Amino acid sequence: MNCTKCKTKAAIKLPRHNAAFCNGCFNGFVHDQVAKAIKSQKMFGKEDRILVAVSGGKDSLALWDILLKLGYKADALYVNLGIVDYSESSYRKVVFFAETVAGSHGAALHIHTVEQEKGAGISELAMLVHRPTCSTCGTIKRYQFNRAAIEHGYNVMATGHNLDDEAARLLGNVLHWQDEYLHKQGPSLPASVEGFAKKVKPLYRLTERELAAYCVLNKIDYIVDECPMAKGARTLLYKEVLNRLETESPGTKQVFYWGFLDKQSKPEASPKTMAERDQSALHPCSACGQPTTAEVCSYCKMTARAKTAVPR
Repeated sequence: MNCTKCKTKAAIKLPRHNAAFCNGCFNGFVHDQVAKAIKSQKMFGKEDRILVAVSGGKDSLALWDILLKLGYKADALYVNLGIVDYSESSYRKVVFFAETVAGSHGAALHIHTVEQEKGAGISELAMLVHRPTCSTCGTIKRYQFNRAAIEHGYNVMATGHNLDDEAARLLGNVLHWQDEYLHKQGPSLPASVEGFAKKVKPLYRLTERELAAYCVLNKIDYIVDECPMAKGARTLLYKEVLNRLETESPGTKQVFYWGFLDKQSKPEASPKTMAERDQSALHPCSACGQPTTAEVCSYCKMTARAKTAVPR
């Protein structure tokens, strides 16, 4: 099997593209896919300051690496959730990458520790507020990522969601006909109101397997294990279903998600823009000032409940 591009011996085969690449051409392919995503979705430019949400996993570290190599000004934020062993391991991976790779590009790493701020880790907080751990985690991370981006003056917040993630999320939203989430699902969400940072997903054209290969090829040390709190999450089931379809028909995930984006981009599919919908529904939280559709945002409600549940 030879490289589709340079005809030397190939190192990785990509059935959904009916292509194969050597190491050098594969790196070029990955960088090109991210560059296409940024350009087609008008995510950001070289003058923007980007904050990458990193977890220690392959996707977020690969994203940080790619953006730096493409010449963007990209710093990162790591939120330590206080999950015993897992958080310690992911923290070490992030710090090692920041010191050995990102530092050479002049990039900075910001760290936020949930346990230091709230007096409890994510598992304890979830029990205190009687919410699923993944739901509690999502609320905390969204809030802290947006807050850090605004406070530190970043134009854009980038996350490492890949094609597998977005296709699985789309499948879940379609199965339950969650119209509100379908309207908001996309690789680029504008900073539609003051207090919200623009959110982008530059890896939506790449799969988990491709990003894992990129990390191995570029010697990026990442945490391999899934978060122990994610056990039983429906997203994992949706990914498993899509993986089976992909095995039988390569390109299924791409056709499914990219087809959705194509339909979504048509004017008749969405009479109101995301910015128009947000501006009509959002206003500052009375407790913290960040945008919310309610009087008090979900993060402040959750932390208030946790405080009343913690013994003094």
